Amino acid sequence: MNNKTLSIVSYITIVGWIIAYVTGKDKMDSLLRYHLKQSLGLAIVSILFSVALNILAMIVPALGILGVLSLGILVLWVLGIINAANGAQKPTPLVGKMFEDKFSFIDAL
Repeated sequence: MNNKTLSIVSYITIVGWIIAYVTGKDKMDSLLRYHLKQSLGLAIVSILFSVALNILAMIVPALGILGVLSLGILVLWVLGIINAANGAQKPTPLVGKMFEDKFSFIDAL
């Protein structure tokens, strides 16, 4: 697989991220590094968001309707995939800027 394909695969769950990381480790370029950081950051935000919403829904069941906000996370995933498919190194809206200089272990390869 080429790095553009691996960049797209990195957004498809944590398993896809691991596959992209391990497969692209030897031939990593700036595009793959960028999207590995973005997709890992988005996965972390997604997990934390899900946990927070579940706790909130357990405390106040009427707020369970806020689960619809999870569609926003899905939109961010899709935007990340579109950016990767276009070969663009654009951050995902709202959270992408936070992860551009994080996860230094990806840069060390």
